[in-house]
Amino acid sequence: MAYKIVAQKDDITVRSERTSLLIAAAKARIWLEEGWEVSVTDAEGKKLERTELDQLFAA
Repeated sequence: MAYKIVAQKDDITVRSERTSLLIAAAKARIWLEEGWEVSVTDAEGKKLERTELDQLFAA
């Protein structure tokens, strides 16, 4: 399954696609920490909420 990541900041849009949810979530977290607006969607187009992504890294 592919996960699509779209990050936007000012007039810049960056798109990325990863097969691993963990890698997609890590990439999204880095961009969020750098001030980007980020959305992650699964192969069916469902947007994953930030809390879902953060739970992947909970101890």
